[in-house]
Amino acid sequence: MNVFELNIYAYLAIALLLSLLSSKLMGWVKLPNVTGYLVFGLLAGPYCLKILSHEIVARFAIVPDIALGFIAFSIGAEFKYAYLKQAGKTPIVIAILEGIGASIFVVLILILTGHDAAFSIVLGAIAAATAPAATLMVVRQYNAQGPVTRTLLPVVALDDMVAIIVFGISVAIAKAINSTEGVSLAATLLSPIIEIGSSLILGVLLGTGLKLLTDRFADPGMRLAAAIAMILAGTGLAMMLGASPLLTCMILSVAYTNLASDSEAVFAQIDRFTPPLFMLFFFVSGAELDITILPSVGLIGVLYIVFRVIGKFVGSLTGAEIAHAEPVVKKYLGFTLVPQAGVAIGLATLATRVIPEYGPQIQTVVLCATVIYELVGPVITKIALQRAGEINPAQQAA
Repeated sequence: MNVFELNIYAYLAIALLLSLLSSKLMGWVKLPNVTGYLVFGLLAGPYCLKILSHEIVARFAIVPDIALGFIAFSIGAEFKYAYLKQAGKTPIVIAILEGIGASIFVVLILILTGHDAAFSIVLGAIAAATAPAATLMVVRQYNAQGPVTRTLLPVVALDDMVAIIVFGISVAIAKAINSTEGVSLAATLLSPIIEIGSSLILGVLLGTGLKLLTDRFADPGMRLAAAIAMILAGTGLAMMLGASPLLTCMILSVAYTNLASDSEAVFAQIDRFTPPLFMLFFFVSGAELDITILPSVGLIGVLYIVFRVIGKFVGSLTGAEIAHAEPVVKKYLGFTLVPQAGVAIGLATLATRVIPEYGPQIQTVVLCATVIYELVGPVITKIALQRAGEINPAQQAA
C-alpha cells in the first residue's frame, strides 16, 4: 500500500474541513449552510473533481443512515402533546393535502401528456415525499421562529408517513392495471400499513426504553449515550424488521418527549452532538448526486419537477384554508416544502423491485429531481421564512 494513499479517516477529515469552508462561503453569499455542504460534496465527488472516488463514497454509506435517524429524532421532539393540543388538526390536515396534492398534480399532468397510467401513478406517489433534513437544517441555522416554522416541522414529519401510504396504494393500483393474472390488491395495500404499524410499535417501545434509561442516569453524558444507543437501535432494528427507520426514530422521539418530563435536556445535548454528523450527511449526499444524468431527464422530469412543486403549494394552501391556519402560514408554507431526497430515493429504489418495468425510468427522474430540489430547496425555504418574518434580521447575515 502506498504510504501516501489516504484512508477512510483522512477522507472523513477532508469532508468535514470542506464542509466548514463551505459554511464560511455560504455566509458571505447569504445562502443556507446546507446548500454549501451539498455543492462542495458534489464538487468533491466522483462526478466532478473526483477527490472522493465511488469506492470512498460507498464506504460513507453508513453516515446517511445514522444521520437520518438523528434528524427524525429531532423532528419528533416537535410532537409534544401540549403543542399538538394547541396546534390542533392544522399540521395533520396540511400534511395529508400537500402530499396528496403533489401526487395528484404529477399524475394528472403525466396522463394528460400521454404517458402510461400505471407509470404515472407510481411516479406521482413518490412526489408526495418531502425531505425533512434540509428543512430542519435551515430552521436551525437561522433560529427561525413563528407560526410557519411551528407548522412546518410537524408537517414534514408527517409527510413521509403520507408518502409511504400513498406509494403502497399506488403500486397496488399499478400492478392491478398491468397484470394479466389475479393480483391480491388487499395484500399489496396491507404492506404499507404493516410497515407503518411496526414502526409505531418499535418506536414506542424504544422511546419507553429511553425514558427508563434516562431515569436511571443523572449524568448528562450517560443520558446522551442512552439516546444515541436508542436511535441506533431504532435504525438497525427497523431495517431488520422491514419497518421504516425514519418513522421508527421519529416515534421513538415522540414517545420519549411525552413520557419524560425533562426530555428537553436530552434533546439539547443531541443538538450539540449532531452538527458534524449533519455536515457529513449533506456532504455525502452531494457527492452521491450524479449530475451526468441531468440531460436524460427529458419532458417527464421537467413535468415532475414543476408540477410537484405546484401540487405542494396548492395542497398546503388548501389544507391551511380548511384548518383555518394563520394567513402567514397559508401564504408561505408551500414554498418550504420543495426539498426532496432520502425517502423519495428509497421509494424509487423500491419501485425498481416491485414494478421493474418502470423502475429504471422512475429512478432516473427522481434522482435528477433530487439534484435540483436539494440545491434550490433550502434557498427557497430561507427566503420564505424571511418573507414570513420568522428569521431575525440579526440571523439573516449568518
